[in-house]
Amino acid sequence: MPLTHHLIAGIVVAIGATLQGSIGFGLGMFSVPLLVLIDPQLVPGPLLGASIPLTVLLTRREWHAVKLAELRWPIVGRILGIGAAMVALKIVPERQIGLLFGTLVIVAVVLSASGLRLAVTARSLFGAGVASGFMGTTVSIGGPPIALLYQHESGSRIRGTLSAYFVIGVSMSLVGLHFVGMFGTPEILLSLSLLPGVLVGYLASRHTAAFLDRGYVRTGVLLVSGVSALAVLIRHLR
Repeated sequence: MPLTHHLIAGIVVAIGATLQGSIGFGLGMFSVPLLVLIDPQLVPGPLLGASIPLTVLLTRREWHAVKLAELRWPIVGRILGIGAAMVALKIVPERQIGLLFGTLVIVAVVLSASGLRLAVTARSLFGAGVASGFMGTTVSIGGPPIALLYQHESGSRIRGTLSAYFVIGVSMSLVGLHFVGMFGTPEILLSLSLLPGVLVGYLASRHTAAFLDRGYVRTGVLLVSGVSALAVLIRHLR
């Protein structure tokens, strides 16, 4: 890949990492469509690999707000969601899956904006984990289900919980990609090339997160969730 492409990819990832460091998710939503245009080999493995250091750093930064007891339910759900996604991708066209989940996320955003509030319980966390694992594996966007569930919590809790969840969940996805031959030495090297952008985004997010914590985090979650769903719909309608 030419040096200019590396630089552009780094800028894209830096913006995506800033977004994720501000509200807890968004790196994949912002970066995937643009990285595919730069070089399709950058997704999904390299971007997922580069996201691991970001989620670790964010988990450490927001550790005071993380409730470890809540993580086991979405993690178990993610395992089932990934398994279901692998089966679905073999028997259902990806386009139909993308259209379905893009529509469901938009419906969830509209209902949330209207005042609907789901309690954070073992059952809702498990369900969000299943949806997140399925969406993350099929359409590369797994943040909205968990983020929408936590939208009424503090910014620190949203970012910390999502980041701790992603550390484990993305690692599981990378293992799965490795076993199907999609994450080896070439992908690891591409992941390393994206790390400078990830680190720049993480540092920038310290300031943007502080601003959003003034009462704008929920708006950010709903906006980014809605945009990500629209992006999925547009991508699969073309």
